Amino acid sequence: MLTILKLGCLALYALGLAALAGWLPGAAALAFEVVAAAFIVIHVLELPFFWTVLRTYRGPFAASVLQALLFGALHSLPLLRAARAPQA
Repeated sequence: MLTILKLGCLALYALGLAALAGWLPGAAALAFEVVAAAFIVIHVLELPFFWTVLRTYRGPFAASVLQALLFGALHSLPLLRAARAPQA
C-alpha cells in the first residue's frame, strides 16, 4: 500500500513538472502545480518533526532526508514504528 501511495506522489510531482513545462492545458495545469507545490511545502514542514527518526534509516542520511521531502510521512512513519518496536 505504501508503494502505491509513493508512486502516486511521484506521479503528482511529474504532472506538476509537466504543467510547469506547459505540457498540460489550462486549469488542469494550475491545479497540478498548486497541489504539487503544496505537497512539497507540507513535507518540508514535516521534516523537523521527523528529524531524529530519519537518522534511524539504514542507508545514507541524505537519502532518508530526500525520501522524507518526496514522500513525507509515507517514509517517516514506518521508521518511527520500527524505532518504537521492541527489539528481539
